[in-house]
Amino acid sequence: MATSLGGSRGAAAPAVPVRPEHVSRPGGSGRRRRLLIRGLWSLSIVGATVLLLYPFVWLVSASLKPRSQVFDNSLVPNPFAPENYVTVWRAAPLVTWMINSVVVGLVAALAVTASSALVAFGFAYFRFRWRGPLFALVLATMMLPGAVTMVPTYLIWNRLGLASTQVPLWAGNLFGSAFYIFLLRQFFLTVPRDLFEAALIDGASYLRLFRSIALPLAKPALVIVFVFELRASWTDLVKPLIYLRDPALYTIPRGLKAVIDQFGKGGESQWEVVLAARTISHWLSPPLPNWSITAFRPRGIV
Repeated sequence: MATSLGGSRGAAAPAVPVRPEHVSRPGGSGRRRRLLIRGLWSLSIVGATVLLLYPFVWLVSASLKPRSQVFDNSLVPNPFAPENYVTVWRAAPLVTWMINSVVVGLVAALAVTASSALVAFGFAYFRFRWRGPLFALVLATMMLPGAVTMVPTYLIWNRLGLASTQVPLWAGNLFGSAFYIFLLRQFFLTVPRDLFEAALIDGASYLRLFRSIALPLAKPALVIVFVFELRASWTDLVKPLIYLRDPALYTIPRGLKAVIDQFGKGGESQWEVVLAARTISHWLSPPLPNWSITAFRPRGIV
């Protein structure tokens, strides 16, 4: 009896065949649930798209309406008033303002990218005394509001005789930006130092290290800095309001402010003309990404 019991314990249990009708299959409720979730997700995407596109659709529609119907809720102009675009095109040199914005934006972006990259490489590669406190001092300039240095900066440009030109809109970027210096320094620190040491052994200079090794490896960070600054310069209104006096030198934000001053004030505000100018400037503007971080880009001179 004991032997038979022990043998029964050690023997494997016979496999019981499983019939197909006993296999659990996904029911129709799970499929309906997935379809419901997918449908809700699609509806939310469509709703968000409509919500984001509605302001632009309203802008175009309002720019094609007569003055008495600008602020109604209809998206179909009735009657159709395309003469608003003719009025603003004759009253404002929009193409000239667009060219000025392109030139100022490109020069400002190139200047701050080159200068910030050079300073960032110095902080990342070289080991010198007071490097840490000096870098902390550079970062501390980010806490200084731009309004604090606005008047002294204007006095400097006025003493140089450049207060009524486009030079102050981009020349300050030649001294770099604290935020971009910090961003590029952190990127340069990820480059293996052995690459620079090997190039030094081969006889490369420090400038060659920066130009041939650091810059090619930092292309993603440089592109981000360039786009950030281009967007910030393109949408800047404060500096053009301070320095630009000649309408031929206006950028797009300063030109739209002039259009609002001309057509959007008083009892007979011609908002349809203002909206037409905004629509034209939108179509003429390059497709820049609207990253929210550009709103916090420091504008102080390092």
